[in-house]
Amino acid sequence: MVAISKKHQLNINMTEGSLWKNIMFFSLPLMLSNLLQLVFNMADVAVVGQFAGPIALGGVGSTTILVSLYTGILIGLSGGVNSLVALYIGAKNNEKVKSTIQTAFVLCTGIGVLIAILGNVLATPILTAMHTKDELINDALLYLRIYLLGMPGMSCFNFGNATLSAAGDTKKPLYCLTFAGILNVVLNLTFVIIFKMGVGGVALASIISQYLSAFLVIQILRKTKEIYRFSLDGFKLSADDCKRILSIGIPSAIQYAIFAIANMFVQMGVNSFDHVVVEGNSAAANADPIVYDAMASFYTGCTSFIAQNYGARNKNRIMKSYLICMFYSFMTGVILGLLLYVFRYQFLGIFTSDRDVMEAGTWKLGVMAFSYCISAFMDNTMAASRGLGKTLIPTVAVILGSCVFRIIWIYTVFAHFQTIQSIYILYAFSWSITAAFQIPYFLYIYKKKTKGF
Repeated sequence: MVAISKKHQLNINMTEGSLWKNIMFFSLPLMLSNLLQLVFNMADVAVVGQFAGPIALGGVGSTTILVSLYTGILIGLSGGVNSLVALYIGAKNNEKVKSTIQTAFVLCTGIGVLIAILGNVLATPILTAMHTKDELINDALLYLRIYLLGMPGMSCFNFGNATLSAAGDTKKPLYCLTFAGILNVVLNLTFVIIFKMGVGGVALASIISQYLSAFLVIQILRKTKEIYRFSLDGFKLSADDCKRILSIGIPSAIQYAIFAIANMFVQMGVNSFDHVVVEGNSAAANADPIVYDAMASFYTGCTSFIAQNYGARNKNRIMKSYLICMFYSFMTGVILGLLLYVFRYQFLGIFTSDRDVMEAGTWKLGVMAFSYCISAFMDNTMAASRGLGKTLIPTVAVILGSCVFRIIWIYTVFAHFQTIQSIYILYAFSWSITAAFQIPYFLYIYKKKTKGF
């Protein structure tokens, strides 16, 4: 055990002080970090749409579900790292902080390499199974194969980001992503406009930026003098730490994976329309991660604050953290949804100048803008359960309420109405059903876990 230095105290204090202020100051840099990560993919789509044409736009957009699948697995795994590191920091257990970080680095990097290999092997059969349009599949394959090579870099960054945020430091990852994001945009424009590399150029720009952000965040962890310093000196892979990270991270990763798989069925429904609707959906789909990732900064805050206060045995701050994060994430969904609805044409104009494609995109934005906020009740509650070390039952609830439900919807409601709007409205229904189970479950485990406090 060691005392936390004065410098470490400059990070957000999760166990003392105003939760309203501390959660906001913790989450805002994280929100900007999340949004900057989107610059990687959104810059790809914008540059392709404006300078390589609507077919290339549709090709890149057709990979969105698969990119979400693979990155979601890494994000879910990093959630296990964040929760466990925050728990040990809250308990001031220096040895466990060190062993958890070392084990997490090896684990995350290895899974990133595995995803890169398997993703490339399965790219063609999966895109074919999704009924990707013949005119789009070549560009989709090229973009996806190159983009997947960046998975180890993305995995390393998520590991570093999870570790720093567990310690209350969300600013340094933001600095890393700011620099990498600017480089990504510059490389996008250079590769596409000057070298005429099309979708291959934007994919290459993305992976270069991903590895740069990973290098920067690892360097920060290596050079810090705090208890969360990353070093392989005296390294010994801890089976116990590995098991605990996976026990939290795997259900979260499965959740993301099942979501993506369910959304493949949704994409198949979208692909049943003509290429203009597919391209409009691809352009409008760029709004989804903007809102989700902005809201997700408060989910990460919810997990980190609850985990640290659980480790410090601060019962009241656990429930207050949950409620405050719920309020912040819900209002973020409301505000961003309204802004997207009001400025829908301007937003779609970033990705395409084709008027028909823009009009098709407004069909999605018109429905989703008023639905995003509902997801806060499901996702924030799952994050709270993760902070208490419980993910299995909430993941099962997500699989049934949000994933299986979506597949059934496609083969029943959508099959009956055959309208694109009948696809988009399913999200609000699936989030509501899942939240109806998640909230009572969290309240149950909260009472059980804090009974002896």
